[in-house]
Amino acid sequence: MGAHNITRVSEFHLLSFSEDPDLQPILFGLFLCMYMVTVLGNLLILLVVSSDFHLHTSMYIFLSNLSFIDISLTSSIVPKLIVGILNHIRVISYVGCLTQMSFFILFACMDHMLLTVMAYDRFVAICHPLHYATIMNPRLCVLLVLFSVFVGLLESQLHILIVLQLTCFKDVKIANFFCFPSQLLNLSCYDRLIITIVQYIFGTIFGFIPMSGIVFSYSKIISSLLKTPSSGGRYKAFSTCGSRLSVVCLFYGTAFGTYLGSAMSYSPRKLEVASLMFTVVTPLLNPFIYSLRDRDILSSLKRLHHWRV
Repeated sequence: MGAHNITRVSEFHLLSFSEDPDLQPILFGLFLCMYMVTVLGNLLILLVVSSDFHLHTSMYIFLSNLSFIDISLTSSIVPKLIVGILNHIRVISYVGCLTQMSFFILFACMDHMLLTVMAYDRFVAICHPLHYATIMNPRLCVLLVLFSVFVGLLESQLHILIVLQLTCFKDVKIANFFCFPSQLLNLSCYDRLIITIVQYIFGTIFGFIPMSGIVFSYSKIISSLLKTPSSGGRYKAFSTCGSRLSVVCLFYGTAFGTYLGSAMSYSPRKLEVASLMFTVVTPLLNPFIYSLRDRDILSSLKRLHHWRV
């Protein structure tokens, strides 16, 4: 089918992790466990933050929203992947592909926008502690969350509008385990240069600009921490910021690598592994990085456990 242009597409074929029948039960169990841990871990954060009024501050409001988005992001992809492994089906309908792509872009964009907002929140808390309560007031927090939703909806709808204009495809085989937008665009019969330019424009506006905000915030945070006289406090702050920054780099690095790498025809297997990092691994790590190392969250968990008992 790849040798001829296809004007009417009813379904797409997704890339599998392995064709080895002996590996299918292992992959099924692995992805199912990762998905359950991700959902339960992020649900626990939502429960703790919502049940403890001490945590009703900007930092934990952003964290609870991040948990909800992580659940939604991984749920837009992993259940379909698990069912496909179980039933040995690698096919997704045209409408299903557009729907999955729409939700994926929405939650992925909201995710990196919220990571930018959280970096700014920590920048204000560490670099301007006396003005933190004034700057990060409840009204601004709500506006920042709503802005993240707006940007996510904007990017999602722009991608969908572009894909809906595609009436001709070179192939129906998507080189990934889900309907990744840039790889879907690469299947179109349109001029490759135009498609590449569109991808780089989207990557710059919706990826590079938020990432620049994160880099700026953490560079200011690190500069401020270096001036801290207490070596113990400096080490603790560096440890916390370092772990958070590492997850942010993992998310952005693999997301950018997959999106722009598709435009440069990188190996499908490498793109598949990179996609796995920011769609499955980072949502899995976020509850551990952002919560289990946080004393307030741990204290709330203990109070919640004693109250339940």
